Amino acid sequence: MLMPKKTKFRKSHKPSRGGKATRLVKISFGNFALKSIGAHWVSSRQIEAARRVMSRFTKRGGKIWIRIFPDVPITKKGGEMPMGKGKGGVDHYIANVKPGMIMFEMDGVTPEVAKEAMNLAAYKLPLKCKFVAK
Repeated sequence: MLMPKKTKFRKSHKPSRGGKATRLVKISFGNFALKSIGAHWVSSRQIEAARRVMSRFTKRGGKIWIRIFPDVPITKKGGEMPMGKGKGGVDHYIANVKPGMIMFEMDGVTPEVAKEAMNLAAYKLPLKCKFVAK
């Protein structure tokens, strides 16, 4: 799973979900991309699941770029924990995805294969996405 090797601070505040994307809005590497329509937190497990389904559908042909990276730590306290006693330990990492962000790019496959692979990947993600081509 994706996670940062090292962070300046172990825990952070929750990121906001509001606003439109100002970065990662153009296709930079491949010819086909998966673009977010909604805003959501995407965990490293969801990114990995989407990557795996795309690479398996294309039979490991072509090239896939993951443009988002889960670098925000999300903490969680244990079950049946009383109030107080500070903030919980880091549970997982998320990427804060906003509307209009390019999440995945693909090249080296036909447009039909790329569209189907991206649609399968979109099922694994918690937000609405659309397929875009250069």
